[in-house]
Amino acid sequence: MNESSFPAWLAGQAADRADRGLTRQLAASDGENLLDLAGNDYLGLARDPRVVAGAVAAAQTYGAGAGASRLVSGTLSIHTELEREMAAFAGFPAALSFSTGYHANLSVVQALADSDTLIVSDAHIHASMIDACRLTRATVTVTAHNDVGAVARALANRSQRRALVLAETIYSVLGDAAPLPELAELVTAADAVLIADEAHAFGVAGPGGRGLLAANGLAGRPDVVATGTLSKSFGSQGGLVLGSPAVREHLINRARPFIYDTGLAPAAAGAALAALEVIKAAPELADRVRRHAAFLADAAGVAAPAGAVLSVPMPGPREALAAVAAAAECGLRIGCFRPPSTPDGVSRLRLTAHAHHTDEDLAVAANVLRRVISARE
Repeated sequence: MNESSFPAWLAGQAADRADRGLTRQLAASDGENLLDLAGNDYLGLARDPRVVAGAVAAAQTYGAGAGASRLVSGTLSIHTELEREMAAFAGFPAALSFSTGYHANLSVVQALADSDTLIVSDAHIHASMIDACRLTRATVTVTAHNDVGAVARALANRSQRRALVLAETIYSVLGDAAPLPELAELVTAADAVLIADEAHAFGVAGPGGRGLLAANGLAGRPDVVATGTLSKSFGSQGGLVLGSPAVREHLINRARPFIYDTGLAPAAAGAALAALEVIKAAPELADRVRRHAAFLADAAGVAAPAGAVLSVPMPGPREALAAVAAAAECGLRIGCFRPPSTPDGVSRLRLTAHAHHTDEDLAVAANVLRRVISARE
């Protein structure tokens, strides 16, 4: 076989991944009886009967799919209801829903940046925002994680007319919070815009799970745009952009991942609406999941996170995979991040807290975590 052929190239790529311990595999969860500390169903709503009923009712009313792009015939009344309710919950005047959170981030950055824009991006930003930056014609400056001084210098030295600052309110790898008040002050002074991804904060952080922008009094500001997902705390699927009505109108007209994509499936919208009602009726869920996260962090020997996500550094990818396997043998499912998924190049165990875990569940998890983490060296 010719070494330059496509099959040979694929085989070489696979061999290189295996040699570095970076081979990834699809992880099935159905049929397994493991205590889950890996999934993002933070509030346990994906299988909640009320949420499932919301999905079923929406599918029965509207059908299995939206049937078309939102600009053709795919805008359903359930989309409008979801956007209205989510905007009110998060404290923004308007919202727009997407088929995934990835699409939401691609859309907002791609549509709000042009060739006369500086994008200041945190080094730990999610891959969807990194890809969004690559789709723009903007100038991109990557700053060290949560380095407010570096953001200030980038904004002060810019030659571009416009500027966007990208952050996650709770970061998906480290689980720490962005310095939102400081970033908001900078964008106001620089006539810039803060785009903040609340994917890991909605349902978990802020008053009643309304996110860290709401907690810091930043929701609804004209120079702040939020993105979010329906696939974590809301137990469904889909994404959101929240901002002013003018931002929403601009995305409808300029965001290619929105314009050329089929509208959010009705069942996903119905499930998210039902989950939102559960969250509003039970604001203690957010407090509970943070308490559980702090308990697990103590067991793992790391600092308490800002939300439900915490990570434990490991010597390398093989050690991280060995810890995941050892935990599974003890009945506990945990995840791991390895390069290139980790922006700092450090392999980590990734743990997620869940509000529906019992005290007995947490005790079992803590014992397993202590055992596998102590064996990491």
